[in-house]
Amino acid sequence: MDTLAQLKAGQLAGATRLDLSCGLSEFPREIFDLADSLEILNLSGNALSSLPDDLHRLRHLRVLFCSDNAFTEVPECLGQCPQLSMVAFKANRIEKVPGASLPPLLRWLILTDNQISQLPTELGERARLQKLMLAGNRLEQLPESLANCHNLELIRIASNRLTHLPGWLLALPRLTWLAYAGNPVEMAVALASNDATPNIPWSQLALEQVLGEGASGIIRQATWTPPNRPPQAVAVKMYKGSITSDGSPLHEMQACIAAGQHSNLIKVEGRVTDHPDNQAALVMQLIDPRYRNLAALPSLASCTRDVYAPTTRLSADAALRIARGIASAAAHMHHQGITHGDLYGHNIMCNEAGDCLLGDFGAASFHAIAESLETRALQRIEVRAFGVLLGELLERVDSSLDEAKRQQLETLRERCCQPDVLARPRFGEIEGLLHAL
Repeated sequence: MDTLAQLKAGQLAGATRLDLSCGLSEFPREIFDLADSLEILNLSGNALSSLPDDLHRLRHLRVLFCSDNAFTEVPECLGQCPQLSMVAFKANRIEKVPGASLPPLLRWLILTDNQISQLPTELGERARLQKLMLAGNRLEQLPESLANCHNLELIRIASNRLTHLPGWLLALPRLTWLAYAGNPVEMAVALASNDATPNIPWSQLALEQVLGEGASGIIRQATWTPPNRPPQAVAVKMYKGSITSDGSPLHEMQACIAAGQHSNLIKVEGRVTDHPDNQAALVMQLIDPRYRNLAALPSLASCTRDVYAPTTRLSADAALRIARGIASAAAHMHHQGITHGDLYGHNIMCNEAGDCLLGDFGAASFHAIAESLETRALQRIEVRAFGVLLGELLERVDSSLDEAKRQQLETLRERCCQPDVLARPRFGEIEGLLHAL
């Protein structure tokens, strides 16, 4: 983190990135001294409510973070920034998004956790728009102009007030990751109660080290001592109550339980009860330490694509095992009326043999189990995510994959990613094809 004193003393000359979080209530004019170099500006965690009208003087600015501030509207000056493509105003008090505030090269827009009830028609005129984060607002509808955004791949509209999913949204040719939990359209779906999930009293758990922490909660290793049974090592996920970029952590917990048992899903042992602070938590299987995340989260540059280590290489058997396992898990979830919404390499844990587990239900949503055009479209959107994953596996498989199988898998990838949403194969068919290989 940079300091205001460094900026004012001219010690940051030539910087391409500036991070300032120091209770700012006004935009420091000294930032313009970096106009010849500054590309990424992070002003999150301050008390700002406006930006200068001449912000476009930062002519190389590509990325702007202004989350956790006091803005009530997205500043119109952003629309004059010639290179600005990524804009983040999460967790402000924004009610208004002027059409003029949208920069011409907009690719990635984060407006999560605000008070927005309407979006401008101009949003659909940003042809490069690829990633749109709108969870935790007051939207009752989306602008129909978004039907023109044929590059839109990821959209988060969870925890709003949408009563239906528009047909044009489900027909977008490149839409791949969709989260809409916590809207009236999703809550109208009748869910079967999962009485088989046991309750586990807090007193039976002894928490140990932290295994990981994400937007929706903290995962800790623990020892569970059930009555009349030997102690066992487990993982406990403690859910936070705030809105994340995907939606509500409590919706994530509900989906995790409803998904049920599958060999390629992380097993839920039970719900935690009697927590002293009434915190929601799940007890889950402890994953073998030999399992590793297949990929890392997307970067600012990759936007919607995972980042793989340059050294990642897979045998043909391992790649096929991963593909089969994830297709099987997705087919199982769809049968339960759940879309994962975030089917990505970074949410897959696997070992060298290709044994794999699909995790992180933060973007999961419920849909009707009965066959309909909407259900088919929602499921086929997720099929495209599998197609992207299959392509990433093929890029990293070693020479043990023979050319005939590679061509069959490439053909399957193309079918999964074709622009006609309803023409994509269902996961049951994909699973069968992969087993045949």
